[in-house]
Amino acid sequence: MDAIDQQLVQALLRDGRAPYAELAQAVGLSVSATKRRVDRLRADHVIRGFTAVVDPQVLGWHLPALVQLFTNGTVPFATMQRDLEGLPEIVEAFTVSGAADAVLRIAVRDIVHLERVISRLRGLSYVQQTDTTMLLSSLVRRPLPAG
Repeated sequence: MDAIDQQLVQALLRDGRAPYAELAQAVGLSVSATKRRVDRLRADHVIRGFTAVVDPQVLGWHLPALVQLFTNGTVPFATMQRDLEGLPEIVEAFTVSGAADAVLRIAVRDIVHLERVISRLRGLSYVQQTDTTMLLSSLVRRPLPAG
Protein backbone atom coordinates (compact mmCIF):
# COMPACT_ATOMS: atom_id res chain seq x y z
CA MET A 1 0.00 0.00 0.00
CA ASP A 2 1.36 3.35 -0.96
CA ALA A 3 0.44 6.80 0.39
CA ILE A 4 -2.44 7.21 -2.08
CA ASP A 5 -3.93 3.85 -1.04
CA GLN A 6 -3.70 4.93 2.58
CA GLN A 7 -5.45 8.21 1.77
CA LEU A 8 -8.20 6.29 -0.02
CA VAL A 9 -8.69 3.96 2.92
CA GLN A 10 -8.84 6.91 5.32
CA ALA A 11 -11.43 8.64 3.13
CA LEU A 12 -13.52 5.46 2.93
CA LEU A 13 -13.31 5.02 6.71
CA ARG A 14 -14.78 8.50 7.07
CA ASP A 15 -17.50 7.83 4.49
CA GLY A 16 -17.80 4.41 2.90
CA ARG A 17 -20.41 5.79 0.49
CA ALA A 18 -18.27 8.64 -0.84
CA PRO A 19 -18.59 8.92 -4.63
CA TYR A 20 -15.53 8.14 -6.72
CA ALA A 21 -15.39 11.78 -7.87
CA GLU A 22 -15.05 12.93 -4.27
CA LEU A 23 -12.43 10.26 -3.51
CA ALA A 24 -10.52 11.17 -6.68
CA GLN A 25 -10.43 14.82 -5.67
CA ALA A 26 -9.20 13.91 -2.18
CA VAL A 27 -6.26 11.88 -3.50
CA GLY A 28 -5.47 13.85 -6.67
CA LEU A 29 -6.27 11.16 -9.24
CA SER A 30 -8.80 10.78 -12.02
CA VAL A 31 -12.09 9.09 -11.23
CA SER A 32 -11.16 6.00 -13.30
CA ALA A 33 -7.74 5.67 -11.63
CA THR A 34 -9.39 6.02 -8.22
CA LYS A 35 -11.97 3.34 -9.04
CA ARG A 36 -9.20 0.97 -10.23
CA ARG A 37 -7.33 1.51 -6.95
CA VAL A 38 -10.44 0.89 -4.84
CA ASP A 39 -11.20 -2.23 -6.91
CA ARG A 40 -7.61 -3.46 -6.32
CA LEU A 41 -7.86 -2.76 -2.58
CA ARG A 42 -11.05 -4.82 -2.52
CA ALA A 43 -9.50 -7.64 -4.59
CA ASP A 44 -6.48 -7.68 -2.26
CA HIS A 45 -8.85 -7.85 0.75
CA VAL A 46 -7.50 -4.60 2.19
CA ILE A 47 -11.09 -3.39 2.01
CA ARG A 48 -13.23 -6.32 3.08
CA GLY A 49 -16.59 -4.70 2.46
CA PHE A 50 -18.86 -1.79 3.12
CA THR A 51 -21.54 -1.72 5.76
CA ALA A 52 -23.99 0.54 7.51
CA VAL A 53 -22.93 1.38 11.06
CA VAL A 54 -26.15 1.49 13.06
CA ASP A 55 -26.47 2.79 16.60
CA PRO A 56 -27.78 -0.20 18.60
CA GLN A 57 -29.63 2.16 20.95
CA VAL A 58 -31.75 3.49 18.07
CA LEU A 59 -32.89 -0.10 17.51
CA GLY A 60 -33.79 -0.41 21.19
CA TRP A 61 -30.68 -2.34 22.21
CA HIS A 62 -29.68 -0.04 25.08
CA LEU A 63 -27.53 -2.36 27.13
CA PRO A 64 -23.97 -3.10 25.92
CA ALA A 65 -21.82 -5.67 27.70
CA LEU A 66 -18.63 -7.69 27.43
CA VAL A 67 -18.91 -11.42 28.03
CA GLN A 68 -15.84 -13.51 28.72
CA LEU A 69 -16.28 -17.10 27.60
CA PHE A 70 -14.43 -19.91 29.36
CA THR A 71 -14.47 -23.29 27.62
CA ASN A 72 -13.93 -26.79 28.95
CA GLY A 73 -11.20 -27.65 26.48
CA THR A 74 -9.97 -26.87 23.02
CA VAL A 75 -12.80 -25.88 20.73
CA PRO A 76 -12.29 -25.83 16.95
CA PHE A 77 -12.27 -22.22 15.79
CA ALA A 78 -14.84 -22.92 13.05
CA THR A 79 -17.25 -24.47 15.56
CA MET A 80 -17.08 -21.52 17.94
CA GLN A 81 -17.34 -19.03 15.09
CA ARG A 82 -20.41 -20.78 13.64
CA ASP A 83 -22.14 -20.91 17.02
CA LEU A 84 -21.41 -17.28 17.88
CA GLU A 85 -22.44 -15.99 14.44
CA GLY A 86 -25.84 -17.52 15.18
CA LEU A 87 -26.45 -15.04 18.01
CA PRO A 88 -27.47 -11.64 16.57
CA GLU A 89 -26.78 -9.89 19.88
CA ILE A 90 -23.04 -10.51 19.44
CA VAL A 91 -21.55 -7.40 17.86
CA GLU A 92 -17.94 -8.63 17.96
CA ALA A 93 -16.21 -11.79 19.17
CA PHE A 94 -12.51 -12.38 19.71
CA THR A 95 -10.28 -15.23 20.74
CA VAL A 96 -7.95 -13.87 23.40
CA SER A 97 -4.90 -14.64 25.48
CA GLY A 98 -5.33 -14.86 29.22
CA ALA A 99 -7.75 -16.81 31.38
CA ALA A 100 -10.78 -16.49 29.08
CA ASP A 101 -10.92 -18.26 25.73
CA ALA A 102 -13.02 -15.60 24.00
CA VAL A 103 -14.42 -12.14 24.66
CA LEU A 104 -17.73 -11.06 23.15
CA ARG A 105 -19.15 -7.57 22.82
CA ILE A 106 -22.92 -7.80 22.87
CA ALA A 107 -25.88 -5.44 22.75
CA VAL A 108 -29.26 -6.30 24.27
CA ARG A 109 -32.55 -4.55 25.05
CA ASP A 110 -32.61 -5.08 28.81
CA ILE A 111 -31.53 -7.37 31.66
CA VAL A 112 -34.06 -10.07 30.74
CA HIS A 113 -32.68 -10.12 27.20
CA LEU A 114 -29.13 -10.27 28.61
CA GLU A 115 -30.05 -13.25 30.76
CA ARG A 116 -31.46 -15.08 27.72
CA VAL A 117 -28.27 -14.44 25.73
CA ILE A 118 -26.06 -15.63 28.59
CA SER A 119 -28.26 -18.70 28.99
CA ARG A 120 -27.89 -19.52 25.28
CA LEU A 121 -24.11 -19.09 25.56
CA ARG A 122 -23.97 -21.36 28.60
CA GLY A 123 -26.04 -23.88 26.67
CA LEU A 124 -23.21 -24.42 24.20
CA SER A 125 -21.67 -27.79 25.01
CA TYR A 126 -18.13 -26.46 25.34
CA VAL A 127 -18.87 -23.40 27.52
CA GLN A 128 -17.81 -23.94 31.11
CA GLN A 129 -18.66 -20.48 32.42
CA THR A 130 -19.17 -16.85 31.47
CA ASP A 131 -18.24 -13.57 33.14
CA THR A 132 -20.23 -10.49 32.12
CA THR A 133 -19.25 -6.84 32.47
CA MET A 134 -21.81 -4.13 31.78
CA LEU A 135 -20.48 -1.24 29.68
CA LEU A 136 -21.40 2.23 30.89
CA SER A 137 -20.06 5.27 29.00
CA SER A 138 -18.01 5.17 25.82
CA LEU A 139 -14.81 7.16 26.24
CA VAL A 140 -13.28 6.64 22.78
CA ARG A 141 -14.74 5.06 19.63
CA ARG A 142 -13.21 5.39 16.19
CA PRO A 143 -12.30 3.30 13.16
CA LEU A 144 -8.79 1.98 12.91
CA PRO A 145 -6.34 4.38 11.26
CA ALA A 146 -5.17 3.38 7.79
CA GLY A 147 -1.50 4.02 8.41
